[in-house]
Amino acid sequence: MKLYSTNNKNLSVTFKEAVFTSFPSDKGLYMPLKIPKLSENFIQNITQYSFDEIALEIAHAFIGEDIPYNDLEKIIKDAINFDAPLVSLDENLAVLELFHGPSLAFKDFGARFMSRVMAYLSDNKDKTLDILVATSGDTGGAVALGFLGVPGTRVTILYPKGKVSEIQKLQLTTNGQNIRALEVNGTFDDCQSLVKMAFNDPELNAKLRLTSANSINISRLLPQTFYYLYAYAQALKINKKNIVFVVPSGNFGNIGAGLLTYKAGLPVKHFVAATNVNDTVPVYLQKGIYEPKPSVQTLSNAMDVGNPSNWVRISDLFNENLDALRNLISAYSFTDSETIQSINELYKNYNYIACPHTAVAYLAAKKYNHPEDFTIFLSTAHPCKFIDVYPDNFKNKITIPDQIQQLENKKSSATSLENNFSNLKAFLISE
Repeated sequence: MKLYSTNNKNLSVTFKEAVFTSFPSDKGLYMPLKIPKLSENFIQNITQYSFDEIALEIAHAFIGEDIPYNDLEKIIKDAINFDAPLVSLDENLAVLELFHGPSLAFKDFGARFMSRVMAYLSDNKDKTLDILVATSGDTGGAVALGFLGVPGTRVTILYPKGKVSEIQKLQLTTNGQNIRALEVNGTFDDCQSLVKMAFNDPELNAKLRLTSANSINISRLLPQTFYYLYAYAQALKINKKNIVFVVPSGNFGNIGAGLLTYKAGLPVKHFVAATNVNDTVPVYLQKGIYEPKPSVQTLSNAMDVGNPSNWVRISDLFNENLDALRNLISAYSFTDSETIQSINELYKNYNYIACPHTAVAYLAAKKYNHPEDFTIFLSTAHPCKFIDVYPDNFKNKITIPDQIQQLENKKSSATSLENNFSNLKAFLISE
């Protein structure tokens, strides 16, 4: 697999180089030089394949012999050892539950696959692989569990102070071993900016073997294609066609993976990006002006991103053609009050309790409103991770999984960090 930078299409690197450098020195993002086409036979017979087999088919199509087929199969079986069920709510509406992994968020797909790919490809056993990750909530927990105890790795997670839920914070700060948490006095965008500055600092990169676990890393983006194909297969099994995916979107990696799957041959009619009031992309698709802005804190905190990194990948997929983007993607934004109303409506109408991000996706599914289509909205996290969002009469209806209850008995440890790159650099070099 060869990849180029979104800022330089003449650049060509191997899959291994892209995995370990995360993004090019020209500050672009890596994209596949060639997007493979899944065979018509595979697509037509996809209902006969298991989730593992579907994942292996598309992963091998992209990665090729950079990881031999049998080895890739072992990685997938180890990493994706949980389900992503499609739950029908009514005749033309279903929710794809992506929270059945160990951290109870969709980020488990990317983090677990990436950690195993990095361990497989690593040939520098004498130098620790330093993994930097910025999180607005769920990414950090998934990465922490994905890399916990993996030999030769050290993970540093940056999260915004006071802007993650209590359970998310416990998932970030109770791991110990090779996992470190930095509580940044700022926003997610600040955390993300600090990580990017680290990768562009020559002195840091000379001293440390740095890589990223955010969705800017291609090895975290690819496994997110798996569940789009699996959802399509599940829809076909109940005789549904004209598939529309509605994706709660913050950094736009999740919907970016869906669009990458579409380009590889997934028969999808339309995509809908659902955001909270951090509406940079909805405004762009409406007005044609892309203006990143400071992020605003909301109840759906994993989507509090004012400058989504992965949008450059999506634009690149469509050659910066705004009309092509508008033809395939709709985007809507919603307030916190609307989110709460959505949570109540989902429970009243379907006896379904959704996390705030999922509730935003449901709102977008309603607003898109094409009755002739089968609309699938993505549920990206278990509701227990946002227990404080819900009214009291909801809280006793939410089952708290065992792994969350166990967190409360663990020691929490985080280092406070001002929003200043020199402080981050000093921390990384001194440790």
